[in-house]
Amino acid sequence: MVMALAPLHRAYGIDRIVVSTYQSITGTGVKAVRQYEMERKEFKLDQEQMAYPHAIFNNCIPHCDSFLENDYTKEEMKLVHETRKILGNLSVNVSFKRDFEIKEVRSLLEKTPGVTVVDDPASCQYPMPLMSQNRDEVFVGRLRRDESNPNTLNCWIVSDNLRKGAATNAVQIAEYLASHQLVGTIHV
Repeated sequence: MVMALAPLHRAYGIDRIVVSTYQSITGTGVKAVRQYEMERKEFKLDQEQMAYPHAIFNNCIPHCDSFLENDYTKEEMKLVHETRKILGNLSVNVSFKRDFEIKEVRSLLEKTPGVTVVDDPASCQYPMPLMSQNRDEVFVGRLRRDESNPNTLNCWIVSDNLRKGAATNAVQIAEYLASHQLVGTIHV
């Protein structure tokens, strides 16, 4: 998300971000995957066999990680803190201090290293998790104005969380610094 929004922040100044994140149960681990597989096969599970207190198969659970005292989950607060610190399938609604044109937004994103724009709804071309699998790029699409709020953009951002994370970011930052002769040569 931050990779995709950074060039837009520089151009328009972010005023507010509303993020909805949808995460795969695979991030919870083997127990959740087994629960999903057993439910798909219509096997009845005991509570101790379940990673979640609700059915996973054909369901969307608004619960990722453990709840904190403020009723947010650890994962939700991690997203809040990481985003603040740096400025991770996301539906994003972002309000800017200045107005924008969708063509300009698309152009800025297309010029951003590590970001791939996939945005042709008429041809059903938009980012999806399967597209990002085993790839380092951040995919952005479904670029459109929020018709209910001025200077506000809606978009969809997808990346492979196993590939595009802290370690990959650190290597890419080091490569950037070296290629721009801001530090000595690195060996990876």
